[in-house]
Amino acid sequence: MEQKKYWQSLGELNKSDAYEKSIQNEFAEDLPVEPGDTKLLDTKTPRRDFLKYLGFSTAAAMAAASCEMPVKKAIPYLNKPDTVVPGIPNFYASTCVQDNQVVPVVVKVRDGRPIKLEGNELSSLTKGGTSAMVQASVLNIYDTARLRYPMQNDGKDFKEVTTFDAFDKMVGEALAGLGGAPVVLLTSTVVSPTTKQVIADFLAKYPGSRHVQYDALSYSGILLANEASYGKRAIPSYHFENAKVIVSLDADFLGTWISPVEFARGYSAGRKVDPAKPEMSKHIQFEGRLSMTGANADDRFVIRPSETGAVALNLLSRLGGAVSAPALADERLKKGLDMAATMLKQAGGNALVVCGSNDPNIQIVVNAINEAIGANGKTINWASTINTSQGVDRDMVQLVNDMNAGRVGGLFIHNVNPAYDYFDASKFAEGLKKVKVSVSFNEKLDETTQRCKYVLPDHHYLESWGDAEGRTGYISFIQPSIYPLFKTRPFQNSLMKWSGNNTDYGDYVRKFWLTKLGSQEALDKALQDGVMETPPAPAGAAYSGGALVAAATALGATKKGGKTELVIYSKVSLGSGKHANNPWLQELPDPITKATWDNYAMISFAMAKELGIAVDDNYEVEITKPVITLKANGKDLKLPILVIPGMHPNVIAVAVGYGRNEKVGRAAANVGVNVYPLVSFNGTTFDYHVADVSYTKTDELYKIAYTQTHNQYEGRTDVVKELNLPEFRKNPAIILDERKHLTDTYASETGNYAVEGTLYPSFPYPGPKWGMSIDLNSCIGCGACSVACTAENN
Repeated sequence: MEQKKYWQSLGELNKSDAYEKSIQNEFAEDLPVEPGDTKLLDTKTPRRDFLKYLGFSTAAAMAAASCEMPVKKAIPYLNKPDTVVPGIPNFYASTCVQDNQVVPVVVKVRDGRPIKLEGNELSSLTKGGTSAMVQASVLNIYDTARLRYPMQNDGKDFKEVTTFDAFDKMVGEALAGLGGAPVVLLTSTVVSPTTKQVIADFLAKYPGSRHVQYDALSYSGILLANEASYGKRAIPSYHFENAKVIVSLDADFLGTWISPVEFARGYSAGRKVDPAKPEMSKHIQFEGRLSMTGANADDRFVIRPSETGAVALNLLSRLGGAVSAPALADERLKKGLDMAATMLKQAGGNALVVCGSNDPNIQIVVNAINEAIGANGKTINWASTINTSQGVDRDMVQLVNDMNAGRVGGLFIHNVNPAYDYFDASKFAEGLKKVKVSVSFNEKLDETTQRCKYVLPDHHYLESWGDAEGRTGYISFIQPSIYPLFKTRPFQNSLMKWSGNNTDYGDYVRKFWLTKLGSQEALDKALQDGVMETPPAPAGAAYSGGALVAAATALGATKKGGKTELVIYSKVSLGSGKHANNPWLQELPDPITKATWDNYAMISFAMAKELGIAVDDNYEVEITKPVITLKANGKDLKLPILVIPGMHPNVIAVAVGYGRNEKVGRAAANVGVNVYPLVSFNGTTFDYHVADVSYTKTDELYKIAYTQTHNQYEGRTDVVKELNLPEFRKNPAIILDERKHLTDTYASETGNYAVEGTLYPSFPYPGPKWGMSIDLNSCIGCGACSVACTAENN
């Protein structure tokens, strides 16, 4: 088997002086402390204090709760319940719903406090999987920046409202004074069946009112395209586990696109190799920035974002579609499309093409591609739709226009923050001033809540009752694992109370499902399992190609991008930025750049050379990076740069979720730059791509925190083993032959996993042991295990 050379840095490859020096000083104890370095905590901060900050102050949160909240239905531990044993954890099923993700979890609770989350293995969608954001969500409940009681803005500052009754009276009188002006409920996508019913009852109480769903990271393009192609404004299920060939056009489906936890499980199933029948899915990626999904691809081709439509049309043309495909100059890209088309045809319907663009025209072409390869009804399931992204961008734009025109009397805001993440946040803020009654149910004093007249913070999901139907036929339940720490209330309670229903939402949820399930035993079983699945049989949908001609014509007329283009993306750690005050997420190294905390401009080596930035060995050693001024959509932003392999030479990529203000919390305040203002609205959908940007290098430098690179192998060799599928099919024993060559300890069929289950020599390890086995065909590098380890060790 051919031995390949792997390296961690250019310095290691070239054996440079800087690299040799770094090896010698690998574990130097006396690191220099530069004066004025105030990044989070000073480098002189004791490790104990630093770790205390990273975990917030759990004890302080609990103490505050016990002092400020009336104790209700609580049992003192002097007379503790039989089911609670100090130091012994209990486990409760619940569901984490955040950033358009629905993930069933099992909550580990010790001494009445949630301390760790695991994926619920009873879910056939996630199969026990989680993400970094899910793992870190347990820390959010102890966030000291959470709001602790209802408040009213008197025009100068927020004042506490002492009781819920007083707050309800205040808001009720304000609503009565609207004189029939419509009330709008503005939320993120709602996946809860009971919440949808509560909202419907509330809107019936206020005729002329409406519900607007707004997603900061929009999938409106897919929704509108599917409405045109299938008559359904919905997103179908994607079965990656059934796909022998996967082609992605800039969709980071393993990292952030639609339902990555579910997709990663399906993708992983197709990457496992059965020695008896050695097969593995083929993954081809076309993208401008190096994404986590692209890093896992078998073949990857760089494209400009403005070329995505042309690439889709060329692929459709190669599959027999009657469309005119724009000419492509890149010969390697054309060969990649030829390969993709050939493999998609050979897959015989067991193939899938996905696209991350928010342009409905591109998505219409992708629908035609999936029809051409027979994916509809096989790898694409229309019987069970994904419900986690329902926001239509035009609805949000219309709402902001109505607010500014004085056509909105009341605005109730839940789980959204458009004063930060809306593309024209200043216009939203101006419109909010013209709304007579504005109520925020958000958990923190975020950029939107700061501008509202009334604030009644919602519970954290670990304090709540609820339900979620992230996919049609797949119900998961939310149940509290701790009594609310602060004087908060479910926003559903408020809607019910203000529509004349005094039922507690927790009771409402239990009654709703008791009626549907028919017995208390069935309800108890559902709550115990945490999930209830009655999926419909997989099916396709009736396809109409009527919109294809217009979409292809529009894409053919699209202007080519300028010299340099910008990609605005979201990270696996921060997502939309809602949980930017979570230090576990800020500390998580990005899977591609290995940088923590800040966002930055990812650029190519060619662009760095043009800017006169020497990407030598010292560039990788130094944490201080050059700063550029980025000009896009009439706005200027300053960002440090990171030079990343795999970037298109003329593409810059910047992540959203940063640049929060100081009231959101200490970990989020003034970290990175807010790039949501660079998003635009093209008249139909939000556009996360800027076709023409300019940039100039400044004289400024900025420190970017990296994870430490381990420069020594300590005498170990063959750190990475690589083998392609044809070689394995030709000689399935090649792995064992290689291992036999490396060690004399190989013994055939001994049943000793420690000896035969590894590629490496076996060594004696006396005493207690800790071990972990990672299937590198399945591991995608998402970082969930890193945050899980942080949670476990805190």
